[in-house]
Amino acid sequence: MSRQGRNGKSSSKPKNKRSGKRRDEAKRENVVRQKTPAKKKAATPSAPKKTSNTDDIRLNKYIANSGVCSRRDADMHIAVGSVTVNGKVINEMGYKVKLDDEVRFDGARINPEKKTYVLLNKPKGFATTTSESKGKTVMDLVANSTTARIKPIGRLGRGSTGLLLFTNDDVIAKKFTNSKTGVSRLFEIELDRDLKYEDFKKIQEGIKPMGKLIAVEEVSYIDGAPKTLIGLKIKNTGNSILHTIFDHLNYEIVRVDCVQIGQLTKKDLPRGHWKHLTTQEVNTLQML
Repeated sequence: MSRQGRNGKSSSKPKNKRSGKRRDEAKRENVVRQKTPAKKKAATPSAPKKTSNTDDIRLNKYIANSGVCSRRDADMHIAVGSVTVNGKVINEMGYKVKLDDEVRFDGARINPEKKTYVLLNKPKGFATTTSESKGKTVMDLVANSTTARIKPIGRLGRGSTGLLLFTNDDVIAKKFTNSKTGVSRLFEIELDRDLKYEDFKKIQEGIKPMGKLIAVEEVSYIDGAPKTLIGLKIKNTGNSILHTIFDHLNYEIVRVDCVQIGQLTKKDLPRGHWKHLTTQEVNTLQML
């Protein structure tokens, strides 16, 4: 039965205080859970992604661009071990290389770039090197001649002038570096004093500094010029060979000018300027 209140109305049974308290606590905990963000699971570290270098090129394409064979045939040659990259045999299909890697096909180095030949009439004050740490170099003079990675063949001292050939053609470069079967270069050389006839004959017959024979193709006095000025033709590409010859005979070189390489001359090529070789000029070099 319900109890009557003071106003005469019936009242219900009083609420349980303990159960009400639990309900209030549950509500507060629920609010706290909603406001507190759930903890995220720690992500498992993944392996770093490999980045592809846009300068890389597939080995079979590199070979095909070099004119050796088709890509399909290149894959067969790669599979049988005919190709090396930086001295290591590569059998992996899809292997990628950089343009400056040394790639050899059956032992011969190949190059995917178009063969380029640039002739420079070098002025004084420029070192014959590809190193950027040597100050002004001949590479600065031909920087705008081509995008191909050309290099100078042979050397001319910083104080020397005249013709210097640049190319990315390794076959032509090898011709120049062979002192017996290489390409002739004609130098105009000024000495500190007249060249004596007996020394002229010694050079003509071949001298042996330190017991090693240095043979020249031609040596001559220049018509109408003092005997301090001579012409000398030789197949050696090094600039130092000239100093070796005249140091041995106790002369000092005042000036060196390369006036001819093979059949290439300085005609219509002012000092400090360069030109691309014509097809005929390249063919002549290849036949030497």
